[in-house]
Amino acid sequence: MRALLIVLLVLAGFRPVAAADLKVLTAGAFRGVLVEIAPEFEKRTGNKLTIDNDTAGGLAKRIAAGESFDVVIMPPAGMGPLLGGRLIESSAKPLARAGIGVAVKQGAAKPDVSSVDVFKQSLLAAKSVAYVDPASGGSSGIYLAKLFEKLGIAAALQPKTVLVKGGLVGEKIAAGQAEIGLQQMSELLAVSGVAVVGPIPLEVQNYTIYAGAISTASGNRAADEELMRTLADPHNLPLLQKKGLDGP
Repeated sequence: MRALLIVLLVLAGFRPVAAADLKVLTAGAFRGVLVEIAPEFEKRTGNKLTIDNDTAGGLAKRIAAGESFDVVIMPPAGMGPLLGGRLIESSAKPLARAGIGVAVKQGAAKPDVSSVDVFKQSLLAAKSVAYVDPASGGSSGIYLAKLFEKLGIAAALQPKTVLVKGGLVGEKIAAGQAEIGLQQMSELLAVSGVAVVGPIPLEVQNYTIYAGAISTASGNRAADEELMRTLADPHNLPLLQKKGLDGP
């Protein structure tokens, strides 16, 4: 009887750990990785992921304004000012890096981008060139605007530039609204109807690191940490490469 009473008391005090609903904010370059990892993570942990992507600049503004979330993935440059305030500094981990690529509509002739000189000529010969509007805070757009100035072709490209206000440049290419598109390789690969020509020349390439961190206001710390461990797993390298990324 005493043993039964103890069992009943233990059972009465037992409370199963509730599954967590995690809101993950991410820069667009890492979204494809999250979408692919999510089903296995949800099945294994019982936690659910809601994935919301934006430009790096957009994410920084939203977080600074007090938006509620659990985990964010963005470049360290934008994350830095938020660490110790909105983000737990000790939780920050590099997850991947992305380079800029070139894409055209599926079936279109692929421009030569094998050297800096022919890359410049291909851009100048194109009827239109699309990339992320630097004003929207997209990492690739900010870099490309500076690169075109450095290469001396900014003025020539300006009349035929299609600026994308955040989102996927590849969608403009697939819709026939621009002939050539430039963005992070992972974001170009995420769009059907486009053909990725390859990365821009190594001499002018720019790699962006993407790191993850946990919100100081999150009430799901254990679940957040499990997600971060999953995202930082070295075994993710084949998936990163499949999505146009590389290890950090």
